[in-house]
Amino acid sequence: MREFIAALPKVELHVHLVGSASPETVLALARRHPRNAVPTDEAELRRFYEFTDFGHFIDVYAAVNDLVTTGDDVAALVLGLAEEQARRNVRYAEVTVSATSHLRAGIAPEELDEALATSRERARAEHGVELAWVFDIPGLWDRDFGLTSAKYAITHRPPGTVGFGLGGFEADAPRRAFREAFTLARDAGLHCVPHAGETTGPDQIREALDDLHAERVGHGVNAVADPELLRRLAAEGIALEVCPTSNLRTGAVAAMADHPLPKLLDAGVPVTLATDDPGMFHTDLNREYLLCHEEFGLGRGELAELARAGVRASFAPDELKQSLLDEIDALDR
Repeated sequence: MREFIAALPKVELHVHLVGSASPETVLALARRHPRNAVPTDEAELRRFYEFTDFGHFIDVYAAVNDLVTTGDDVAALVLGLAEEQARRNVRYAEVTVSATSHLRAGIAPEELDEALATSRERARAEHGVELAWVFDIPGLWDRDFGLTSAKYAITHRPPGTVGFGLGGFEADAPRRAFREAFTLARDAGLHCVPHAGETTGPDQIREALDDLHAERVGHGVNAVADPELLRRLAAEGIALEVCPTSNLRTGAVAAMADHPLPKLLDAGVPVTLATDDPGMFHTDLNREYLLCHEEFGLGRGELAELARAGVRASFAPDELKQSLLDEIDALDR
């Protein structure tokens, strides 16, 4: 099964650029900025990544984000992610970038644009991985409910920009509050892919669909509490970007045995697997596929279908999507 998963061509649609950084990359950044709260010792960093709850995770994420202060730092994150994705046979990834967080850290907009553009080209040339960008609103860190994030994504739009998202702490940030920002992004032709229903209930998933016109939903695992919503997601083909290890590590689920992924699949909801913040959660996409086999009993055909669901739900060019689907079909015979 490990060999099958390793050979399976994959896409990843829910991975945050800062959260993807390996411990080695974070240590290098922390040693460059030793006054930051992030530990400079590997053992201490691993303890730093033991999260007590979702709020604690957000605090740690913010501290690591503050280490990224130059375009070179951004490029290092992108190339590190591409190298890791290539090792897992991930051919295409839609990477979430919190642009306003980097701008607040002192990176000029033009410097961020250049770093993303050049490192994306290098990722393709050096690692064979096609990267696309989803610029997100980092919750209430954007005090204007995402308008600055939307205006950056629309105005700068580095090559590979495909989507607009919404992350951060959900409890104090109802999805409908970001309607104006998402309207701007959607009118500019960006796909809308907010997080919802990770640590809140089905109502926030409904707001993501009705107020933000979500085409996919980040996490969305609490849809299982609402049978009518499950039927809607299945009927409309709204894919959920499900990140099992992330949900366990942040406390969104109490135990992997309680994870709702099997119920989502049973309800016919499109599910695509992702890592969310693999550097912080000590995971990778192959490990998430193996977890679905070992914990939920999914076999080769079912894992291949998860891979197909990811390709179909992606905003990759049609030619690339068809090529990946053909490869998956050939492997699954």
